[in-house]
Amino acid sequence: MKKVIENFLTYVKIDTQSSEESLETPSTQKQHNLAELLVRQITEMGAEEITYDKEHCYVYASVPASKGCENAPVIGFIAHMDTAPAVTGENVKPRIVENYDGKDILLNQEKQIVMKVEDFPELPSYEGKRLIVTDGTTLLGADDKAGVAEIMAMAQELLAHPEILHGKVRIGFTPDEEVGAGADYFDVKLFGADYAYTVDGGRLGELEYENFNAAGAKVIIHGRSVHPGDAKDKMRNAVLMAQEFQSMLPVSENPMYTCGYEGFFHLDQLNGTVEEAKAEYIIRDHDRVKFEKKKELFLQTGEFLNNRYGEGTFEIEMKDSYYNMKEVIEKHMHLVDYAKEAMEELGITPVVVPIRGGTDGARLSFMGLPCPNLCTGGQNFHGRFEYACADEMEKIVELLIKIVEKYQVFK
Repeated sequence: MKKVIENFLTYVKIDTQSSEESLETPSTQKQHNLAELLVRQITEMGAEEITYDKEHCYVYASVPASKGCENAPVIGFIAHMDTAPAVTGENVKPRIVENYDGKDILLNQEKQIVMKVEDFPELPSYEGKRLIVTDGTTLLGADDKAGVAEIMAMAQELLAHPEILHGKVRIGFTPDEEVGAGADYFDVKLFGADYAYTVDGGRLGELEYENFNAAGAKVIIHGRSVHPGDAKDKMRNAVLMAQEFQSMLPVSENPMYTCGYEGFFHLDQLNGTVEEAKAEYIIRDHDRVKFEKKKELFLQTGEFLNNRYGEGTFEIEMKDSYYNMKEVIEKHMHLVDYAKEAMEELGITPVVVPIRGGTDGARLSFMGLPCPNLCTGGQNFHGRFEYACADEMEKIVELLIKIVEKYQVFK
């Protein structure tokens, strides 16, 4: 199991940050650097049916079924290779804190960057374990290179130990998950799994099969610029009208005030002048009915203001991004049940929680591949205080193997 940590420390040093500005897939060519390494490693370990989509940067491979288990369902495991655009992924310097003492961690002596217990109160629960941290100037990349490393270690264990009985296992690595495009060119038919899991969650024990329904919306406000000295009854300040639009949305349905199953309207960007302003929103809710009502309210707000200021003053573009995979997974609850059983058999306490976001698995589930999400052992994703627990990562490799073993007797 130590191979998972060795691989992880290698993977995080490869910059695979995706880009929100790019219209290409992959959004950054540097993601191929990790994909090419994975293809070499997969080939060396003896995997079969290896496919490298060099155009779009997807990697697929198979661990063949054990003799006598050829009729078991084909189970897939998927992780994404890119890291978030929020914080740089260049020149990552991972470090293992051995036998962590449960106190503040000095990440960078020179810059005096400290990961403090008062900011991250879960830290003392890791006392005595090994934590993998950064030098405080980059993200770590555990999201989702921890998942990549765990899947690779699982595949290597299965190939090296034929006594572990299992059906055919498919593994897949995707680009651009962090910019919402991870499933855009995923070939479900080629992948050929009956069911799958994304390995893209957080702390050991987390198991997720519910996520937000999601939409993105852009509001373009057309104003009228007039010299402020002669503006009475003539000027229409697009920036102020954008603020008026925001003020008409429910104050409490804001990500700053919501948790659990509560949805929200999130103003992600606002820029403009008196003449024109643009506002970008994301709309989220776990409940499909509430989600549709949120979108309806959003559009009605635009209609109301157009009636006030004139047709065409507010232009709204809205597009659904993904839906709650619960709609699909509830028809295949063995995916959740087997994962929970496997955790309990390994002494892991299952923590079934809704994702306040989305994963590749959400879209893949609606593309015909039911795909809940498993933990990776990482924490504080997308920031300089990101870390991963080495002990948990090794345990997760065991978990993936245990799940595979369970499906050899699936009926």
